[in-house]
Amino acid sequence: MDMDAKWARMGTCHTTTWWRKGLWKNNPQTPTLTSSHSPNPDYSLYPQLEPNHWWFFGEVSRNEAVSMLMKEGNQTGSFLVRISGKKEFLYALSVRAQDTVKHFRIMQNSKGKYYLNNVIPFPDLNHLISAYHEKNVSQGLILTTPCAKNEPVAYDLSPVPLDEWERPKEEFTLTRKLGSGNFSDVYEGCWNGRVQIKVAIKTIKQGVTNTEIFIKETAFLKTLRHRNLLSLYAICSVGDPYYIVTELLPKGDLLKYLRGIEEDEVKVDGLMDIAVQVAEGMRYLESKKCIHRDLAARNILLSQNNICKIADFGMARIIKDDYYVTMSKEIPFKWTAPEAIGFGRYTIKSDVWSFGILLHEIMSLGMIPYPEIQNGKLLQFLKQGHRLQAPPRNCSKKLYDLMLDCWNENPHKRPSFEELKAKLESLANYDLTDASPKQP
Repeated sequence: MDMDAKWARMGTCHTTTWWRKGLWKNNPQTPTLTSSHSPNPDYSLYPQLEPNHWWFFGEVSRNEAVSMLMKEGNQTGSFLVRISGKKEFLYALSVRAQDTVKHFRIMQNSKGKYYLNNVIPFPDLNHLISAYHEKNVSQGLILTTPCAKNEPVAYDLSPVPLDEWERPKEEFTLTRKLGSGNFSDVYEGCWNGRVQIKVAIKTIKQGVTNTEIFIKETAFLKTLRHRNLLSLYAICSVGDPYYIVTELLPKGDLLKYLRGIEEDEVKVDGLMDIAVQVAEGMRYLESKKCIHRDLAARNILLSQNNICKIADFGMARIIKDDYYVTMSKEIPFKWTAPEAIGFGRYTIKSDVWSFGILLHEIMSLGMIPYPEIQNGKLLQFLKQGHRLQAPPRNCSKKLYDLMLDCWNENPHKRPSFEELKAKLESLANYDLTDASPKQP
C-alpha cells in the first residue's frame, strides 16, 4: 500500500487528501469569489496543496474550531481559517488566546480584497495570514503556528477491513479492569495484530439473555459509523466469554468527568461543546432511524481531547416504523420519557427527553435527577407536570427553556436532534449564565 492510500485509510490529514476537491478556479493562486453576500457563495478559495496552507480547515463550525484549538499541542497564537457558513462573510479566523479562542470575521471589499479591518486589505488569504504573523490580530495577539491536525478517526485504525469483524481471542490481551455491570465486564487491553493498538474489551457474561444482548449490540455497532459514536474494532464469538473490542477512551465516562470538575474550574464553553457533540451524535442516529434508549452521562465516553462518543448500545434499536414497543421494565427510569415508562413506547422523541436529562447532568456537573423521587412514583410525578429544576449554576434561562422543550409531555412537540444541535450552537455563542431561569 502506498503512503497516500495508507494515510487516507487512517483518516489522517495528509497534504494530498486533506482538501476538498473540484472547487478550484482555473487559477487557484489568485482565487475569486462571486460575492461575499451571495446566498450560494463560490467557495473557490481553497489553498494550494502545500504545507504553508495547513491553516485552512474548510467547513468546520465555530464550536469545532474551539475544540481543535484547545487541544494539547496548540498554544497562544495557534490559528485556523474556516468557512463561516454566514451570508455576511465567507471566512473566519479562529485564534487561541491562552485559555480561550477568539474569532475574527474575514471580510471582502468591493474590489475582491480581504481584510480584518477595512484599513488594510490583502489580495488573498495567504497574504492576510502572513501579515498577521508580524502584526497584532488583537491586542498582544499575533498568529504563530497553524492548529494541530485532527486526531485520526479512531475506527479506521483497525488493521483489518471493516467487514472482517471476527478475530481469534489470542490476538487480545486483557491488561486492566475498568468496570463491571450486570451483563459484562470492561477491560483495557491490547490488540496484538500487525500493529499493536490499545483497545477497550467488553467481556460478555454467560447466559441466554447476555448472548442476545451481544448479538444486538454488535449488529448495531457494525452498521453505524460517526465521529461521536463509539467505534467497533472486532468481535470474538467463539467460546465464552464473548468479546466486543472497541476504541479505548482514556478519560472514561462523562459522569465521572463531570463530578471531578471543581466549581471554580468550570468552563461553560467546554460544557456546551460536550452537549453539542452529543447532540451531533444523536442527530446522526436520528437520521438513521435509530433509537438509543439509554442516553445518559454514564454512557458517554471521552477521548484525551474531550471528543465525546456515545456508547453502550445494548438497548439500542433500528426502527422500521416510527416507534418501538417493549414491555421490559429493565429501564433507566429517571432518564426515560413518560410514554416509554407507562406504555413501553419508544421513539426518537423519547431519546430527546433523555437528552434533556443528560443536558441537565452536564450543566449541573453530574447531579442525580429527581434524587428524592422513587422509581415507582416517578411517572405520577411527571404526569402532574413536575420537572427537574434548573441547575443551580452554569445555566441561562434560554438553556433551561431548551431542557423544558425536551420534556414536553407531547412527544411530537419536542425538538428534533437537528434542531437541538443548532440551538445549542447558537446559545454557545452567547453568555450562558445570564438571567437566572424561573422554575416550572
